[in-house]
Amino acid sequence: MIEGFLDQFGDGAVLATAGAVTGLLFGAMAQHSRFCLRAATVEVAEGRFGARLSIWLIAFCAAVLAVQGAIAAGYLDVTSTRQLAATGSMSGAIIGGLMFGCGMILARGCASRLLVLSATGNLRALITGLVLTLVAQASLRGALSPLRETLGGLWLVQGGAERNILWHLGLTSAVVALFAAAGLVIAFWLAKRDHVQMTRALAAAGVGAAVGLGWVLTYWIAASSFEVVPISSVTFTGSSADTLMGLVNTADLPLSFGMGLVPGVFVGACGMALFTREATIERFGKDTPMERYLLGAVLMGFGSMLAGGCAVGAGMSGGSIFALTAWVALFSMWIGAMATYLGLTQISLHRSTAV
Repeated sequence: MIEGFLDQFGDGAVLATAGAVTGLLFGAMAQHSRFCLRAATVEVAEGRFGARLSIWLIAFCAAVLAVQGAIAAGYLDVTSTRQLAATGSMSGAIIGGLMFGCGMILARGCASRLLVLSATGNLRALITGLVLTLVAQASLRGALSPLRETLGGLWLVQGGAERNILWHLGLTSAVVALFAAAGLVIAFWLAKRDHVQMTRALAAAGVGAAVGLGWVLTYWIAASSFEVVPISSVTFTGSSADTLMGLVNTADLPLSFGMGLVPGVFVGACGMALFTREATIERFGKDTPMERYLLGAVLMGFGSMLAGGCAVGAGMSGGSIFALTAWVALFSMWIGAMATYLGLTQISLHRSTAV
């Protein structure tokens, strides 16, 4: 079937369609579930294990189950993916992850959350996301790329088995899928304990399913195409930068998975917000200073390119295939976010007591 679509419409159109389908699912499910890594890190920093953490755990376990289950069943092979096969940067994962974690606290959302919120009418998220995208592009190919390459080159790890956590642990995909299924059951139990609506919990599982869908669709297309097609899944900073640059630089938009993913997420989130009557215009105000959001956007834009992905690109997509640098980046994001939140909390308490 895919061969016929490729012959009729071409690789670019089929990849963009796959990205749009994946994006529609991710956007709708992320909006309804309130999936957000920043919110989960805030709960943990406060010593609480509540609804936001439950939602994130459901999504993450669902992603691991979908991806590792597909690998075990023979529907997916990720050994040639960039996250595993290419040389990786441990220094980039650590430094970039810490920067990204700090930035998402300042901007009140990671790259994916900003895109989803933009679709619901949040103008703060829209402006912040555009700045994040521009900084990401400058970090990838522009004025900030030399600094990114310098920091990324401080500690490198070879591709192949060295970047595969499962190889180091001696675990198979089937075993990991079983662990993920058990983790998913526990996460659903935690969500029930925290009185999370079942539709939101199921939507969080849909977020993880979208990550698995992206991997499987691009793998099938790559296996059927005569061209070299990169196997990838849901990620936002690079995809958003490519989409924005394509829109402003050329009238003939080059089609790819990312080109379909970003508008797909926007439409999916917007449709869900309209359906649930949650769409509303939100602007910067006294309690939401623009400078804080913009600083967060800069840190996330540069940090994501240095770390090899955003909270979803590295944390969910890279984490689900157990790429070493992706897990290091995700851990660093958690540390950076919690440290920033606790620091800001202490500053706020100091100011209130001083008054």
